[in-house]
Amino acid sequence: MTETNDGGCQCGRIRYRVRGAPNNTTTCHCTQCRMAAGAAFVTWSEFPAEMVTFTGERPQFYRSSDTAERGFCPSCGTTLTFCYLDGADIDISTATLDNPGVFPPEDHLWVDSKVSWVNINDGLPQYPRMRGSD
Repeated sequence: MTETNDGGCQCGRIRYRVRGAPNNTTTCHCTQCRMAAGAAFVTWSEFPAEMVTFTGERPQFYRSSDTAERGFCPSCGTTLTFCYLDGADIDISTATLDNPGVFPPEDHLWVDSKVSWVNINDGLPQYPRMRGSD
């Protein structure tokens, strides 16, 4: 049987269920993620889109660039998802899981854009931009 994990927004209006393990879990330090979440960074767990089900209302979506959109709760503003418009995967904001500790981050992306007072000392791989960049 495939493991499931539930999560949702702060006010509870939007709930979701993910099945299985994520493709990856990463902490992103890019400016867009920081602005969308109002935080120094966001940790994302990426799943094939067919493994994510919204069990109540669906998020509202904001096209944050020419290539991607972000899902959020229109009631409380919680950042919930990120996905490329032409992609088959959806990233779930790991902190919105009922048990966010189940999927710890594996690396850090966009560290060239991180906030200057953030010190990364967890021993995980760090990439200046996308995974695989030097």
